[in-house]
Amino acid sequence: MKSSRSGIAVVGLVLAMVTGCAAGAFNNEETPGQRFNRSMKEFSENCAKVKLKPNDTACDILKLKPADPLTTEEGRFAHSIKIPNPVPADSGYKPGMTPDQYFDHLCKTEAGEFIYKTVENVDGLYMMRPRKRATDDELQHLYFLEDPYGHTTDESYLVQDTYVQPATGRYQFLEMPFSKAASEDERYRRYYRDENAHPRRKYQTAINGQGVFVPYVVAESTVSNIKSRYGYTWRGINRPHDRELGIVGGELIVLDVKTNEILAIRRGYMRTGFVRNNFTGVWWMTGPSCPNRGDKSTFKFVQEVLKPLSSEVKEKKDVN
Repeated sequence: MKSSRSGIAVVGLVLAMVTGCAAGAFNNEETPGQRFNRSMKEFSENCAKVKLKPNDTACDILKLKPADPLTTEEGRFAHSIKIPNPVPADSGYKPGMTPDQYFDHLCKTEAGEFIYKTVENVDGLYMMRPRKRATDDELQHLYFLEDPYGHTTDESYLVQDTYVQPATGRYQFLEMPFSKAASEDERYRRYYRDENAHPRRKYQTAINGQGVFVPYVVAESTVSNIKSRYGYTWRGINRPHDRELGIVGGELIVLDVKTNEILAIRRGYMRTGFVRNNFTGVWWMTGPSCPNRGDKSTFKFVQEVLKPLSSEVKEKKDVN
């Protein structure tokens, strides 16, 4: 898996051969969608001419298809949720709008954090739709990822540390569907605190802005049922003109798992399509976003809504 996060994907010398000069040409009059489609067509033609070794992945991006969230139970549920402030079917796009103009319009009229209710003393939560960490090919594909805005490292990698491990993690446990369940007794994975789980293992974190090492206390098990009362899921926003202009939106929905009451929504947009040193022009790890993805991590928004059960004394006990 090509999963570097240091910049645009580098997939070997063969990529330079099959990409060719034409695919890298940048035309300011093209929309991101037009550039992506042209580049992929040229890339496909060049791949067909080059004899690749059996394990060469240089042309694997051609195998990627647009995301279909309705292929999984978690995706179908996320898209079935009725929220208090749904996006209108008419996004407000007007013919002739530039990507900048359309993006600014969506940011002003639809993006934001909408908190309807907060809950105190939440001991744990259910991550209803875990994200998979994206490869570099996926991050430079205009259509593959359903929700690039929400597809950040903190939500697709070691989430148990983000939500459970002190000092960042403030919940006692985190639950999620277990995709590799072998039986009904293993339908879910639960991460929880256990001070004896990893003797002598340390974890690097920050307390009061200072880097420190603390005991690593996250253990895990598989269970048949969840005990979380609250959780969250996510879904992409798919309307005409968005992807063509290099724009994508997503919603994170915090809810009561038992009643499906909506507690909060974070709706965000981002845009790409003008990356000059990438043959597709797309790189979802960077680009303008609203709300700015760098201002607040997902787990911090979740904690604002589902306030963790943790006194000052308890936190000190866990991290010392």
